[in-house]
Amino acid sequence: MGLRLVSGLQGQPAAFWLNLAVKALLIFLLAFGAFSGLQQFEGKAFAWRLATYPIAAFVVPVIWAVRARDTAYPFVADILLTLPFLIDTIGNAVDFYDTIWWWDDVNHLVNWALLSGAVGALAWRNTIRPWQTVAYVVGFGAVTAILWEIAEYFSFIRFSEELATAYVDTLGDMSLGLVGSVVAGLIAALTPRRQPT
Repeated sequence: MGLRLVSGLQGQPAAFWLNLAVKALLIFLLAFGAFSGLQQFEGKAFAWRLATYPIAAFVVPVIWAVRARDTAYPFVADILLTLPFLIDTIGNAVDFYDTIWWWDDVNHLVNWALLSGAVGALAWRNTIRPWQTVAYVVGFGAVTAILWEIAEYFSFIRFSEELATAYVDTLGDMSLGLVGSVVAGLIAALTPRRQPT
């Protein structure tokens, strides 16, 4: 069985190894953040991140294993869905959130473009119209941006000194997430379609 596993892994495309590396680095950094005791992780709800980020990282593999094993694996969508969580974790690990004033804003823009891009990448595999793709991608991005801000509030903002400025910050974060989603939706809609696999 071990030889079959090794021989199966040898034939994997580069996207498989990139996907594996992104997920492994995410899990490592989450554990490091949750258990290292370093100052930059304090008050950042890393126990919650450790509990929830891996779920997001393994949504695509689980759904594909259960529902779509007869189709090509959606590596692009899987990588795009995992990257925002990795970028957020790296930003905390190297203390960018507290040392670079614009880091949080750029993250909301870029990470929501990536996250929403995962939905766009899945749309490439279907025969929906371009305007429907934009609607799905932007809708997904807007809803997840709102849910993210609600989760941030309940996990650490309501008990922190950031509460005084949270309203303006939340509106800015949701707006940047929406812009990132619109960009991802337009890219997905304008990208030439693939035939369903």
